Formats: sequence, structure tokens, C-alpha cells
Amino acid sequence: MILSVSLSKPVKNIEAILGRPYQRIKIRVNSSSAGCTWFVESFTEKQAFHDQFTEEQLAEFLKKHTGSTFKNCIERTDTEEITILANKRGEVTTLRKPVRSCQTAGTTKPAAHEQFLYGNSTCPHTDTEQGFNHIKNYLIQEGTPVPFLVLLGVMTSGGKVIASKYDKFRQINRFLEFIDDVLPDIQKAATKGHPVRIVDFGCGKSYLTFAVYYYLTEIKKIAVEITGLDLKKDVIDFCSKTAEQLGCKGLKFAVGNIAEYTYTHDPDVMITLHACDTATDYALDYAVKHNCTVILSVPCCQHELNSQINENKAAISAEQGTPFIPLLKYGIIKERFAALVTDALRAEYLENAGYSVQILEFIDMEHTPKNLLIRAVKKDGSKTKNDTALHEAESLTAALHVSPALRGLLKD
Repeated sequence: MILSVSLSKPVKNIEAILGRPYQRIKIRVNSSSAGCTWFVESFTEKQAFHDQFTEEQLAEFLKKHTGSTFKNCIERTDTEEITILANKRGEVTTLRKPVRSCQTAGTTKPAAHEQFLYGNSTCPHTDTEQGFNHIKNYLIQEGTPVPFLVLLGVMTSGGKVIASKYDKFRQINRFLEFIDDVLPDIQKAATKGHPVRIVDFGCGKSYLTFAVYYYLTEIKKIAVEITGLDLKKDVIDFCSKTAEQLGCKGLKFAVGNIAEYTYTHDPDVMITLHACDTATDYALDYAVKHNCTVILSVPCCQHELNSQINENKAAISAEQGTPFIPLLKYGIIKERFAALVTDALRAEYLENAGYSVQILEFIDMEHTPKNLLIRAVKKDGSKTKNDTALHEAESLTAALHVSPALRGLLKD
């Protein structure tokens, strides 16, 4: 049975074929008591679309588009991994490799030199997610102990995810999916003659920092240098001690403020998770000015524009023909509106700086209201300004009488 499929490298006329300019499609099995269906996530440059396939629809779709509409395809079953590649002449090559069977959790203790390794990293065995009767295919699976998750209190020594930490386990895996999606861009950075340089601003207890290190170095075999930065010394001391216990070479932590921090080298990847209010803007500004290839940012506490909208509510309402009055009338609606405006403007400013930007759902709303992730990838090292994006941003800020921090920072 097919567990997952990843399709990439679409043909130029894909919009005419599938109706949208999809860049990649990810499919994974969704098994329930009613039978198997497959969850489909299709990505354009700026959007993600969701769908479901039956077994017949999946088979028909793959037959029609694998090796033709999409030149790269990786299918994973419970017994093998199948890679299908098509060249410019239309010649298709199929590569197959068996998947190692999964060992029973806790039966084998990893050797010393494998301390930080995922025991069967190629094993696509599935988990039943707590509270749901369906199979989840995670990049990090439950069942085999992963040392950093054990030390951080997410897993038991036997590889079982602790019930109260299951949301954190899902969050880690979801974030690694975002990393996996831009892996080709990260791998380009790895060809520059130095390890991929990553900075995590506001790293906190560093669940994601350790996860990214583990995924890139141990699963994908990519050399990295990662720096985690946070204001709290006790947190940084804990992270440094954990990194030492795990033997993580190339992973370090430092106490510092995003607005004042200077990195030894320009980072290739910038991560920021729930940096409060304008701290996110300082992180994005740093990334742009230091030519980061990939930006992954989950904003939090977007108070700045909400305060400005409060102060200028009368002026906004007085604008002839303004459509915003209903959105400013109710406090909770106005707060959420201001947060969405903040992130939309951040995306526009990043586009203006030469990035391809997507706003994606991080994890489900029932787990946290802070569930939007800004993912930006530098367009082939381009420094060309996107005047359309800037014009759209300026029109919105003028209509709302606001002045976003990021716009001011990028002008400096």
C-alpha cells in the first residue's frame, strides 16, 4: 500500500494541465474505520490547497502525472521506496530500494556512535495519533527513542511519546515538513563550501532547534552550523548542556537580543518561532539584510498595528468609502484583523525584497491561535525589487493609517 507520495519539478504548462501553477504535491495515507483515503496537499508559490483521493483516484492521478506532469516523484510503501525521475528528453528512470523493517520499541539499545541517530530513519512505519483512529506518517516516528526528545521530556526512554507532550511532538514534525519542502534550497547553501548556517532567534527551550539539527545532520546527512539565541540565560545554559550531552557538533547557543545580535557569518536559514510583536520584524529585517536563502517565521503577539489602529480609528472611519468599519467595530475581530494585516504586510515586504513567500498553517487551531507560518525563499539570489508588492502594502498601510515596524527597518 502507498503510504506517501511527493511530486516536484512540474512542467512549464502545468497550469493548463491541473488548473493551477502547482510547484509540488504531497500525498499521505489517511486510514480510518471507513477505509483508506489519501490526503493531498498541493502547493503553488503562495498558497496550499487540500483535497482527498480514494484508492482509485490516487492510482489514476499517479498514472497520469508521474514522470510527465511532474519530473520527480518519490513513492513510499510499507516495503519499498520508489523514485521516478524524468529527464528533459522525456526518458523516465525508476529506482527502487527496500525499506528496513521497524524494530520493536525499546528492544535494541543504540550503539554509542549512533546516540543521536534515528534508529531506522528510512522506515516509514505509521503511528496512530492519540484521540484519532487514523495513521500519521511523521518524519520522526514514535516507537524508536530519539535522544533529544528523551532529554527534552517529549519521549520516554522506550520511544513512547508522553501524552502531555503529544502536541509538541506534532509541532516538531509539522515544522520539519516545512524544512523538508525547501530542502533543495537548503542543499544549495550546502554547496557553498561551508556547512549550512542556521540561526534560530528566540529559540527558547529549543525543541525545534534540536529537531532541525537532528533532521538535517542525521537523516539528510547535511553538515550544519546552528546558533540558537534567546534572552534568558537559564534557558541558554540548559540548551548548551543538552547539546553537550548529545554530542552535537556545530550547534551552539548564546544569550542575546535579536535587534542587537551580530552573527559571525551571514546565515543561510533564519528561524523564529513565536518571537513577540516587533521582535519578529527585527528577525525578518536581519534575515533580509544578511541575504538569508530561507526564512521560517511563526509570528506572535502582533500588538503594534492593533495599537495604531486604535489610535487612528476615527481617521480610518472618516475615509470616504472605507470597507474596514465592520472589522474595527468589535474588539476581538479588530485584534485578529490587525494580526492578519501585520503578517500580510510582512509577506509583501519580503516579496519586495526578492523573496518568494507563502503563508502556511503551522498546526491546527485547536492547539494554538498562533498558527501561521511565513516561509520565504530567496529567488535565485535575486535582488530585484517587487514594486507591485510594495505598492499593495503601501495602499493598505495608507488606508489603515499605520506604519509597520518592518517597513521602517528595511528602509534603514
